[in-house]
Amino acid sequence: MKAIIQDRYGGPEHLQLADIPVPEPAKSQIRVKVLACAVNLSDWEYLIGSPLYARLVGGLTKPKHQVLGSDIVGVVDKLGPNVTDFQIGDRVMGDVVMHRGGFAQYACVSVAEMAKVPDQLCNEVAACLPQAGGIAVAGTEGLKPGDAFLINGAGGGSGTMALQLAKAAGAHVTAVDNASKIEWLKSLGADEVIDYREQDFASSGQQWNRILDMVATRGPGNIAQAMSNGGVYRAVGGNVSALLPLVFGGLRFRFQNKSIGMLIVPSGRNLTERVAQMAVEGKLTPHLEATLPLSSVPEALRRTGLGDVKGKLVIRP
Repeated sequence: MKAIIQDRYGGPEHLQLADIPVPEPAKSQIRVKVLACAVNLSDWEYLIGSPLYARLVGGLTKPKHQVLGSDIVGVVDKLGPNVTDFQIGDRVMGDVVMHRGGFAQYACVSVAEMAKVPDQLCNEVAACLPQAGGIAVAGTEGLKPGDAFLINGAGGGSGTMALQLAKAAGAHVTAVDNASKIEWLKSLGADEVIDYREQDFASSGQQWNRILDMVATRGPGNIAQAMSNGGVYRAVGGNVSALLPLVFGGLRFRFQNKSIGMLIVPSGRNLTERVAQMAVEGKLTPHLEATLPLSSVPEALRRTGLGDVKGKLVIRP
């Protein structure tokens, strides 16, 4: 089968389009013919081997898994031993970030991570939902009308869906991203926009009671300045040098009634089914910038790593 493979950590220039053996499903796995696979920032992290947790999970010195791509939509092609959850021909979707494999014509995936795709969703939309939609749902849980909500990195896949959910909840949304996305984010409904290259939201003097940070770079002291009394800050990702101080250093701000920590996303079939149903009901609509062929994976990852993509890119092998 055709696949985009990596044999070392580094930039997109190290990726190759190659012929590799079609994988065989193990116990509690199914093999799917990949119909679509979304590009995520996590793919970029596993490509370059940074932050450190990407290597701790994906291999310290070289990648344990050759093929990136975790938000998979495919048709079940073969069942592993003892699999009863699905049948040959089922169209399924899921986030398989721990093992990846979606930038290929076939992939073997854990049944625990997969859900059936609702008939109302096309392959490309379904591929945008499991990881990015799950982050958006978890990151906006509990928002109330009038909440001041800031999304740092609002122009990506998770950010745009979090923006939708926050506006639907009645929150006042501040969207932070680069200049090329500012007007576009306004058109999506952001109440305020900040170009992070021109202004640091944490030093602006404004305060928010909810902050969702897609890529953490600031220490807890800076973050606390931007939080109102009773505020909640959650980081999705970032360098370990930023995340560890947030997790441990943020504890001291509990005495100021400010909660600083990581966003915990309960990945798996239940969340994927929930996100898919929200898309069916029109509560969640991913912004799909483009659908691209397998050969475009290196450029798609480069743009994702730079933060240039408006919403999501999807690969169709």
